[in-house]
Amino acid sequence: MMIENDLLQKINSKNSFEILRGLYGEDEAETARQRYVTLINGIQDARYQNEKIFNPNEKLRVFTAPGRTELAGNHTDHNNGKVLAASIQLDSAAIVQKRNDNIIFYRSTGFPDVIVNLLNKNGEPDLLPKPEETGTTEALVRGIAAELNRRGCKTGGFSANASSTVLPGSGLSSSAAVEVLIGRILDTLYGGNDRSPLEIAQIGQYAENNYFGKPCGLMDQTACAAGGAVAIDFADSCRPVVTQINFDLSAAGYALCVVNTGGSHADLTADYSSIPAEMKAAASFFGRKVLRELDRETVLSCAAEIRKNLGDRVLLRSLHFFDENERVTEMSHILTEIDRADKTIPHGNKAELFNHYLQLVNESGTSSYKLLQNVYSPNNPSAQGISAALALTGGFFRKNKMKGAYRVHGGGFAGTIQAYIPIDAMNAYRACIEKVFGERAVTPLRIRPVGAVELTAVYRERSPVD
Repeated sequence: MMIENDLLQKINSKNSFEILRGLYGEDEAETARQRYVTLINGIQDARYQNEKIFNPNEKLRVFTAPGRTELAGNHTDHNNGKVLAASIQLDSAAIVQKRNDNIIFYRSTGFPDVIVNLLNKNGEPDLLPKPEETGTTEALVRGIAAELNRRGCKTGGFSANASSTVLPGSGLSSSAAVEVLIGRILDTLYGGNDRSPLEIAQIGQYAENNYFGKPCGLMDQTACAAGGAVAIDFADSCRPVVTQINFDLSAAGYALCVVNTGGSHADLTADYSSIPAEMKAAASFFGRKVLRELDRETVLSCAAEIRKNLGDRVLLRSLHFFDENERVTEMSHILTEIDRADKTIPHGNKAELFNHYLQLVNESGTSSYKLLQNVYSPNNPSAQGISAALALTGGFFRKNKMKGAYRVHGGGFAGTIQAYIPIDAMNAYRACIEKVFGERAVTPLRIRPVGAVELTAVYRERSPVD
């Protein structure tokens, strides 16, 4: 119990609270502290109940990995496009203890315990995919350990008591947060914390593709692992270029949020898979694999043939890809210019730059609506929660004669929209939207500066959490 009490004392210190403020924001720091305390108390409770999970003599360590929000680049990464994304204050957090065996025990509030033995009965590595684990967290754990091993990193067991505030099904990448959290834990405990954020992201993607059974891109894991706002260029999908961008949204007078429309993601697999398939079909028409190998003018030069052979939607989705790629470049440039000139240009000029940024956000939303067509499923036209949320948000801005921006967020068809709301109008916007979509439909987001980390490693000079 001494180990838990020692960590509790450190978590409750003034210095730790400052660290939590940096990660979670002024309004959520105390809630975050209480959450960590609850996780530590859970370890004590497990010991009181005689669960042989945590060693009373082994050091406890604190890890966290954020969710992410997509700022631009809707459905571009799977065709080697460009994306602008950011990590957020919602995260998966864990109190972790190294084990002296090869069993990974991962307990997360609200979910069944995950237990994975990395060795078989003969004491040999057991890291190949198991069909019975497809679609489970067990598959992700085994896949992450396997890929770390393949890359030369030793692995072993650990016990974790975890919880997540990343809303499932919200387009905020709850699964990617868990993937990069587990990858960072294993790399820190057994690999010297030598893997870069990009490598941790690639390891998580490998596990999700080859063990979990979901053919995801790399955007989610990269944004969760890296932290802050990032521009990602997937021209070389094996070596994407990740550029950090400072983005102080509150300085511009705006708050970022997502609206959960409450739609179900069930039976939408065909809708999601149709987007990369149709974009790649257009590329194949020209003998290419992905649209990034082409340009807008080339596709337009054969627009009639594409319409005739592949259909209108293939052409429209291809145009969305090229337009969205250009928007990511321009939006990234605007944010870089605002940051670079932060102390050298008048406030009015910065406001003008940011207004242009908001205009591009709205253009991204319009393109997803009209060209990409991922705001509702054509197989279920009666369910149009995203369309309704977009319409209500636009109406809110017009009624109140204010500037703002809004767009479909993430995969689309069901789930969430993203909105930039003037800070002083946030309460009014929440009341307007939650009247239709229910209490807590609006979730404010804060761009978090740190990705998947052991807290001690990032704040070693300041942090008492050691």
